[in-house]
Amino acid sequence: MQRSEFPGAQSSHPVTAVSVSGGKVRLRTEGKGSCEWRDYKAVSLHGEVCGAYFQDNAALVEWVKQQPLTAIITCLGDGHDGIWNIIAQLRPENGRREVLDWYDLVENIYKIGDYKKRLRQVKSSLWHGFIDEALELLASCHGQKVQNFRAYLTKHCHRIVNYDLYQFLGIPIGSGEVESVVKRIGSRLKLSGAQWLPTSVNQMLRLRCAYLNGALSLSTIT
Repeated sequence: MQRSEFPGAQSSHPVTAVSVSGGKVRLRTEGKGSCEWRDYKAVSLHGEVCGAYFQDNAALVEWVKQQPLTAIITCLGDGHDGIWNIIAQLRPENGRREVLDWYDLVENIYKIGDYKKRLRQVKSSLWHGFIDEALELLASCHGQKVQNFRAYLTKHCHRIVNYDLYQFLGIPIGSGEVESVVKRIGSRLKLSGAQWLPTSVNQMLRLRCAYLNGALSLSTIT
């Protein structure tokens, strides 16, 4: 595997949407029996191919830029800053449409826990992109979880769109494609007891993505 070459895949069609997420890999360390978990980043070109990189965000960005991107691409991710820092490098601001993953947004709504009827109203408002209305509904709610969610909405307000309209127009509203990539990579990297040398991780990610992209054959590994 280490001697084999797994070049990054090339999309065969214009790419209209990209989603980015992170996964975990367990690294072997010098201490006997000890290990540590570290992050890698994965990217999915919706309906096309995927890629994954360990501690090499620049390579991820360069791979995406080499793809046949449309004039404006829809970029999807969850609420983590690291994801949006990568997305900001993929295209200039006027060449990308940033969308906060709807399912991450809903998950954060229900982290509040209380005010169930009010939260259903908040969810309905945000589904149509009415951020001010959602904030107003939460104005009389109290607690740290409420404040955290209000800060989350304010931080990502420019990424919270009219999800109802986007869905009608066929524009993606979720980053499920890349989450599926992370899950399928993890089914190999996270085998019971598996630990990896840092120098082996990127090669393993390339192998796994080659498999997911349908580019792997017996003749590939020499």
